[in-house]
This record gives sequence, C-alpha cells and structure tokens, in this order.
Amino acid sequence: MAGRCAAGSVLAALMLLIAAPGAARAQDEGLGLPPGTSAPDAQVEDLEGNAVSLLNVIGGGPALVEFWASWCEQCELLQPQIDEIQERFAEQVKVVAVAVAVNQSVRRVRRHVERHAPGYAFVYDANGEAVRAYQALTTSIVVLIDGEGRVVSTGVGPQQPLVEAVEAMLGGG
Repeated sequence: MAGRCAAGSVLAALMLLIAAPGAARAQDEGLGLPPGTSAPDAQVEDLEGNAVSLLNVIGGGPALVEFWASWCEQCELLQPQIDEIQERFAEQVKVVAVAVAVNQSVRRVRRHVERHAPGYAFVYDANGEAVRAYQALTTSIVVLIDGEGRVVSTGVGPQQPLVEAVEAMLGGG
C-alpha cells in the first residue's frame, strides 16, 4: 500500500510540473534526473569546509534540493516559494541548497546565509560532484526526493509550482 501511495504522489507531482504554464521540466532541457531514479550521493562540503555526504544532509525523509548560486537571478525568483515550503513543511520536508562553485566561494555563501538566515541547510559543491550526480548543469534546478529516496521531479527556473508539487508529494499536504 505504501508503494501505491508513493507512486500516486510521484504521479501527482509530475502532473503538476507538466501542466503548469511556463514551468520547465529539467528533462525537457536535457538536464536533471528522471522521476523514479534513486537519489545519488555526492561528496559536498558544509560551510566550514568539512566533507559531508549529500544524502546524509538530505536525511531519510522527503527533501527539496535546489542547485543554487548567490548570483543567480532565477534562484532569487524561486526564493519566496522555497521560503513558504520551509515555513509550512519544515517538519516534513528537508530543504537543502547546494551552492555551486561557479563564480562564488564558500565564504560568499556563508555571508549570504548569515545575512538571510533561511533556516535550512546549505552545502558547497566545491568539486562539482553533486552537479554531475544530479545532472544539474545550471542553477535554479530543484529536485524533489520522496521518503524512499527516489526523485519525484526535477524542474528548472522560477516558474516551477514548487509548493503544489511538495503538497502532492506529501499526499495533499
């Protein structure tokens, strides 16, 4: 029964992303992992420079992972939705920002986190291992991962209906 509920949640979230006007599925752009793929691990760094496992940061439950940069205007446009998800679903969904190492340093990421206090985890992808593992070759890619560690959806850009997709992933919120 749990498998059927999870499959239904995956299908509902996928349908929201497909149906949303202006929303881009990352696969349409040749980016990201397809739904149903097991979320891969990657070595990233915490903001103190320590090597950590991305899957350990994500944890065992549902997660939203954004490939992010401080200079990314698309990421800035996604921020209100991610803030809402953090506020509404913090007990159910782990939000993780993977800071790409393109044109930014870990120091710059730390300053951003100190200034904005988002309330969720930031990691630094110093060697691009997470970018490669998730096929996230641009910023503003958001990956939803279910409680069984499978990719529910991968979208790109600010028009993603993230709140609705998280609600669907959780079975109606």
